[in-house]
Amino acid sequence: MVAKNIAHFDVHADDVARARKFYERVFEWRFTPWGPPDFFLIATGTDSDPGIHGAVHDRPKGGPRSIGFECTIAVADLEAIARLIEKEGGQVTVPKMTIPGVGELIQFKDTEGNVACAMRYFDATMGRL
Repeated sequence: MVAKNIAHFDVHADDVARARKFYERVFEWRFTPWGPPDFFLIATGTDSDPGIHGAVHDRPKGGPRSIGFECTIAVADLEAIARLIEKEGGQVTVPKMTIPGVGELIQFKDTEGNVACAMRYFDATMGRL
């Protein structure tokens, strides 16, 4: 059985600079620019205890407003997971999309209205950063 671990989290921010400053000062997280403007990868831990891979970016406009961390769960078969989400009462809210060089992703709502993502990483080790 393949583990379906939380591999990534997103912090949606109305003010990315303010959010970065908060997490840098409170938790000593480190930020590296990546991809689009105001998108930063987060390193939460140390070399010996790296923690979970994260990102902070502008809060998406339109759609449900996400409050809290949005988690991404690493999966081997994205289509099978999408079918199971629907079968078990969840809803795929963003259909499969490709993030170049990273993987294929869907966003979904669980039965309680929580928003999360599932991703099939192109490089299986990426889900374990």
